[in-house]
Amino acid sequence: MKEQDLVSHVMTTNLKTVQLGQKLSDVRRMLTEHQIHHVPVVDGHKLVGLISATDMLRLNIATANCSFDDMFDQHFTVGQIVQKKLVTIGIHETVRKAAQLLSDGMFHSLPVVDKDNNLVGIITSTDLIRYLANLC
Repeated sequence: MKEQDLVSHVMTTNLKTVQLGQKLSDVRRMLTEHQIHHVPVVDGHKLVGLISATDMLRLNIATANCSFDDMFDQHFTVGQIVQKKLVTIGIHETVRKAAQLLSDGMFHSLPVVDKDNNLVGIITSTDLIRYLANLC
C-alpha cells in the first residue's frame, strides 16, 4: 500500500442514495437490485446517515398477508431506522486511514464527505480488498 494514496482514488462515487423522506421499500429494492450492502441517506447532498442490509434484516417482523414492501412502508420510515452515528472519512484522507478505521470490523463502509459534509463517495471493505489485489 502506498502510504499517501488518497481515499478519493479508491472510493465508489456512483452512489445509490435515498432521501430521508423516501419509502423503506426503495431502500430494499436498491440493496437487492444493485447488490449493494449500504445505502447512504441524504438531505439534498448532506449526509444524514446510512442504512445497511443488516439494518433491514433487524426489522425481522412477521409478513402477515402483505408484501415486504407494503409491510416496510406501513410500519417503518427511513428516518426511523437510519443509522445517524456514523464514522466518516474526508475526501483528502489516505487509504491507510480508511483501512485503520475499518480494521476493527465494527462496520464495513465509510461515507466519504467533503469539508461541508456533502456526500462525495463511499469506501467499503471490498473497495480496500480490490485496491490491495491490484497492487500485487
